[in-house]
Amino acid sequence: MSSTAYGVSEPISTGGPAELDVVRNRELEKFLADAGLYESHEEAIKREEVLGRLDQIVKTWVKNVCRAKGFNDDVVQEANAKIFTFGSYRLGVHGPGADIDTLCVGPRHATRDDFFGELHRMLEEMPEIQELHPVPDAHVPVMKFKFNGVSIDLLYANVALWVIPEDLDVSQESILQNVDEQTVRSLNGCRVTDQVLHLVPNIQSFRTTLRCMRLWAKRRGVYSNVTGFLGGINWALLVARICQLYPNAVPSMLVSRFFRVYSLWRWPNPVLLCPINEGSLGLAYWDPRRNFKDRQHLMPIITPAYPCMNSSYNVSTSTLRVMTEEFQRGNELCEAIEANKASWESLCEPFAFFEAYRNYLRIDIATESEDDMRKWKGWVESRIRLLTLKIERDTAGVLQCHPHPGEFSDKSKPFHHSYFMGLRRKQGTNPQQGEQFDIRLTVEDFKRDVYAYSFWTSSMWIHVCHVRRKDLPNFVFPGGVRPAQPARSESRSVSKSLGSAKATSVDAAFSRKRKHDEVNTGFTSKESCLAMSSSDASSPGETRELKRFEADIGDTLNSGGLVDNQIEVSVKSMLPVPSSCAAVTETIAVKQSAEPTVGHQSGSHGFEDPGDELELTNGVKHFDGANELQMEPPTAEEMVEATTSEEKDRIGGSSHKVLQSEGLEELEPIELAAPSSSIASEAFVVPQKPLIRFNFTSLRKTTEST
Repeated sequence: MSSTAYGVSEPISTGGPAELDVVRNRELEKFLADAGLYESHEEAIKREEVLGRLDQIVKTWVKNVCRAKGFNDDVVQEANAKIFTFGSYRLGVHGPGADIDTLCVGPRHATRDDFFGELHRMLEEMPEIQELHPVPDAHVPVMKFKFNGVSIDLLYANVALWVIPEDLDVSQESILQNVDEQTVRSLNGCRVTDQVLHLVPNIQSFRTTLRCMRLWAKRRGVYSNVTGFLGGINWALLVARICQLYPNAVPSMLVSRFFRVYSLWRWPNPVLLCPINEGSLGLAYWDPRRNFKDRQHLMPIITPAYPCMNSSYNVSTSTLRVMTEEFQRGNELCEAIEANKASWESLCEPFAFFEAYRNYLRIDIATESEDDMRKWKGWVESRIRLLTLKIERDTAGVLQCHPHPGEFSDKSKPFHHSYFMGLRRKQGTNPQQGEQFDIRLTVEDFKRDVYAYSFWTSSMWIHVCHVRRKDLPNFVFPGGVRPAQPARSESRSVSKSLGSAKATSVDAAFSRKRKHDEVNTGFTSKESCLAMSSSDASSPGETRELKRFEADIGDTLNSGGLVDNQIEVSVKSMLPVPSSCAAVTETIAVKQSAEPTVGHQSGSHGFEDPGDELELTNGVKHFDGANELQMEPPTAEEMVEATTSEEKDRIGGSSHKVLQSEGLEELEPIELAAPSSSIASEAFVVPQKPLIRFNFTSLRKTTEST
């Protein structure tokens, strides 16, 4: 197979591993095994048995439905349904205790109502089924339950077939004919997973690399689609693209190249595994030329199966900033690993979230029963990302949020969970002394959205408040014990991970990168981004190819520059603070000290400079027509950069602006509108030309010509 058989561009390097790469790869595999990422043989057999039993159950269910609807015996006899798997289990990267994403494909006469009706009744009566929780109104309807202790997420797709053959191929485009949108979305998981495995050059190397990246993302706190980071399929697509760019590399090399490439990536240039297929069924697909919402996506990672969609629409400006900093940190540490100055353990060191910021938002939820908590918890978690977007909107992006992807519980309070967001002022801004950001109305707007839950009961409660680092509850710390206050150091991320004086140059380089104002400004410095250790195993040819790839990282996509249309949104409130604002009655203020403290650098995710302290006052800040809160869209650096000198000349270096990403939630796409009754938005000018020029025809020709 030719070197250009995978992906939309030629590989950066086709070189294989050197002797040192083989040694590092063995160390990586041992690290992953010691981390407990592989399930036992007994657990693997149990999963297969559960899937086999589930397949029998859905086959019986379809026959029961046909019989109940009066079909003759021949139809009942031929009636069939089939179970498919997708996600981490299908990719082969699941770990002990992980759930199994499954899809039931049934005939046209077995409807979704039958799935959530008769099949739910059957499962409810089975003693081996526990914690059965149907979610029929979700963006992708799902039935969640445990089958003999194995967690199952079961989707349903009733396709336009009277009989489901045992050898049904869901990867064929014809399976999408004459089905509703929910079925298309349900089928998409299986279709994307199969395409990913088809498009990588070495499946085993892909799996080992993905296992490492999933572990890294979870430990660094950036594994969560619902809170605005990336989920399992997103990380799989990013890793698959690196496998295409380095088809003969071993996993240790691929991990290093992952951070190297994505620390250089010019978002929002999309990550593509193959040319976008426009299809023949007329289904909507990701196309920023035609769809205004698609132009607002900050970190597009496009699924390879028709209809091709952006799998990372949840990413916000704040979460992109966090991930960008993590890519830079990972790149620094991988260079140190190649220089024998760091280990894989240091790369995957858990992020000290509760040491990283001086101020946090705390979100408490409570109910009176376990069933209500399961429902309320899922709903609130799906809405927390909107609070990030609303704060970005109402503070013009100056107050940045870092949501923690997990929840915390005080054992003394049953049916009670807490969530936290780190807060910091955007780096590079120059606030005036005493500048304030009043987010009380923002919080109240968020709470109104949460209380709009269709199945809300009077026992479901939410409370939002500010908490300083020194006042964090003990239950957020491991073992419920607050750690001793760490000594301030030059860097509280990379230097701590390296644990050596040899890391000084690495820390300095990383700290310099962290001083950029915008999340993407680090990409403009080729010298800094391309600096490599003298012991780097890359060949001179690969180094040249990487430089070429950095310079032309979007060129193979034929994405153009921005046009001269500037979008601005002004948000103002005409109302006083509601009396129900008791949960958050303070005004968040940013104070800038005259002399910033030296030596307390902002580490990964922004260990805050003490001079940039967020303070709360008890004063009430009322809004009136003259006191309007400006909201600026992201700057030009946050959109597609010109990838050729001709494009740069055409753009002329103007500072064009576009709107930030809309609030699209994992289970249900929604738009982030101005708060009703509290904040009204003025109309904005719709651009006359697309903000991103994306030539799919040229994209296909690029692939075919190679």
